[in-house]
Amino acid sequence: MPIEIKMPALSPTMEEGKLAKWLVKEGDTVSSGDVMAEIETDKATMEFEAVDEGVIGKIMVPEGAESVKVGTVIALLTGEDEDAAAVSSVSAPNPSDRAKAETKPAAPVSSASTVPQASRSQSSNSKDGRVIASPLAKRLAAAKGVDLESLAGSGPNGRIIKADVEAVQPGAAGLKVTASAVANGGPLAKPSTVDMAAETRALLDGRVPHTVEKLSSMRKTIARRLSQSMQEAPHIYLTLDMRLDKLMAMRSELNAALEKQGIKVSVNDMLVKALGLALIAVPECNVTFAGDELIKYSRADVSVAVSIPGGLITPIVQDANGKSFSQIAMATKDLGQRAKEGKLKPEEYQGGTASISNMGMMGIKHFTAVINPPQACIVAIGAGENRPWVMPDGSLGIATVMTATGSFDHRAVDGADGARLMAAFKEYVESPLGMVA
Repeated sequence: MPIEIKMPALSPTMEEGKLAKWLVKEGDTVSSGDVMAEIETDKATMEFEAVDEGVIGKIMVPEGAESVKVGTVIALLTGEDEDAAAVSSVSAPNPSDRAKAETKPAAPVSSASTVPQASRSQSSNSKDGRVIASPLAKRLAAAKGVDLESLAGSGPNGRIIKADVEAVQPGAAGLKVTASAVANGGPLAKPSTVDMAAETRALLDGRVPHTVEKLSSMRKTIARRLSQSMQEAPHIYLTLDMRLDKLMAMRSELNAALEKQGIKVSVNDMLVKALGLALIAVPECNVTFAGDELIKYSRADVSVAVSIPGGLITPIVQDANGKSFSQIAMATKDLGQRAKEGKLKPEEYQGGTASISNMGMMGIKHFTAVINPPQACIVAIGAGENRPWVMPDGSLGIATVMTATGSFDHRAVDGADGARLMAAFKEYVESPLGMVA
């Protein structure tokens, strides 16, 4: 039997993608690890590697095909003893037939049928205590929180493949909530939603001139995740005003010193550092809510909201608390550029411990941000502006002041701890020498 190569889930949020380019052709021999195609996900264009060895017998989905559902057979791989000619004669599915198959209701799966899959002996998929699984299966298991040692593989020589992991249903043995699963966006239940599109169009028809634009994969993902966040995470908002004068003065001195190196530190770079240090100072806020567990992080990886064509993405400045201003500046510049080009790797935009969203450069004075799940904290930054301010000596003067609002998941963070984080953030912003001490 030929091996079916299916559209992979290259990120926990991916439901469909575009098969941007085939890098192999029918008749080519591939080995495990060879790059076979470029696939455009909701966030970036990524390379798809072969898991098994064999000959490309038939390409089922042509390059350029859009909205290819995860799990769709995109090619057939033949082994050494198989007839490649017979496989090549297999016809590709008609797009309309594929659409019908996708909309056909799936047969109900009883809980009894899922438990044996997860509880079979692990002896069939382990060698010398090692679990034998494809790289894709390992990534998917980490995202879903599946214990690979509890599965029996259906692949060659008992190897665990993607389908084995996907077969594990919620509540089955072998499914557990892990830190890596939560940090990568799962397993979190999808929120129930009501489709209002038909009703909205009915109201508009014949009344208001309008056009209808199909949502991109990125916009669909943003809509789903933010709806999930607002429905599942009870938000609490805490707002503080803080002076920027000392921070602005330090920035000018830093940029003068770094000018010859071609590095320019932005105010946002310094705020990323301040938030990273505040998260370490108040570890109660550097957490993730995970059902009956609370995951605590020892490092502050700050996700920075970046607007790109078609949506929003949050590249991560890892170890923001430990990096220098110049290192953060170089990291944000590189991440922002590659985000706009769609070249970020999943680990570069998934798994941060908290987020920062700055709309000050757009003149926005104050706003509240939606928490980026599965994180428990995001800080919204407003514009710095000249305002009347009571000086330390009690006199009234003019200061450069900014409003910052923290949004916290109240399931994981108490209001008092959120207030301590905002106070620590303000202290670092108003006394920036403390960030280089």
